[in-house]
Amino acid sequence: MKTFICFALLGLTLSAPAKVLNIARDPYVGAIVLDADTGATLFADRADAQAYPASVLKLMDLLIIVEKVEAGQLHYTDIVRTTAEASRTGGSQVYLKEHEEFSVEDLLYALMIQSANDAAVALAIHVAGSKEGFVSLMNEKARQLGMSNTTFRSVHGLPPSQGQDPDVTTARDLSLLCLELLKHPDVLKFTSTRERTFRPQAKEPFIMRNHNHLLGSVAGCDGFKTGFFNAAGFSIAATAQRDGRRVICVLLGNPARDKRDARAAELINRGFLVLPPKPPPPPPPPPVQTAALPEPTPKPPAEHPTGNPHHFWKPMIGGLVLGLALAGGAWAYLRFRSSSAKGDFVRRPD
Repeated sequence: MKTFICFALLGLTLSAPAKVLNIARDPYVGAIVLDADTGATLFADRADAQAYPASVLKLMDLLIIVEKVEAGQLHYTDIVRTTAEASRTGGSQVYLKEHEEFSVEDLLYALMIQSANDAAVALAIHVAGSKEGFVSLMNEKARQLGMSNTTFRSVHGLPPSQGQDPDVTTARDLSLLCLELLKHPDVLKFTSTRERTFRPQAKEPFIMRNHNHLLGSVAGCDGFKTGFFNAAGFSIAATAQRDGRRVICVLLGNPARDKRDARAAELINRGFLVLPPKPPPPPPPPPVQTAALPEPTPKPPAEHPTGNPHHFWKPMIGGLVLGLALAGGAWAYLRFRSSSAKGDFVRRPD
């Protein structure tokens, strides 16, 4: 009996949800910087250490939905009807009410700017029918991208409820997600917006302000997303572009927001400094070699009927003289006949 009880207790222990430990540390749990053009690692420090992504995982929500829009399976103008489950979601939110309706695009802005957890749930249910169904899509996409140390268990990144396990990932895995996001032009439209009004027609419109404070303070920064809860610390996945070059920075688990932002800004600047020189553009293709065309043979001048243009007038003059002679002879003959008829022929003296 004692043996059975011991094994039963061991089984309960092994199947119990993992405890959510406070993992935040200075300067971070893990960090990585990539050259966005090539995917090459410019800096990495404990990049494979697991951490809690918190709201940074909403970037996976964004990727899945943008891909479905591009595939024609979804449209930004589609209307999402808020469920009771979405309206009860806590944390950062836009205070969706049950049966409220918003477009997919409006809720994506709420997801990226306000980090709205209720928008994440509303979109997940609209796309996949349930939160669980959408989480399956998230993990499937993570496997496709090679995010081997990542497991998603929520659509929003909130701390797990009692009896649940947290979402886990690494800086390296999230950098793979960021590389994929940059393949879709619409992504930066959502992540670079610093402020936007939600419910603009309402009596008291809701002003959303981006939680990514690197926007506007770090040159060229136009994405992506921050995340925080107490045990996770402050995290960020960011990108910036300067002079046609782009870097990606992921930093997980700093204990303070201002330190996270300062460290991320430093890593971005260092990334640009160590970027290898941009390769020169390829030389233009050589001109197509074609066989030289033979020089055109000049046409001889048109032959004159006489063979020589200067001789053209000779026959004309000869004909004119002959004509005049004939005309003169005819005139003389007529005069002679006329004179003979009148009898006034005068014999020429001998």
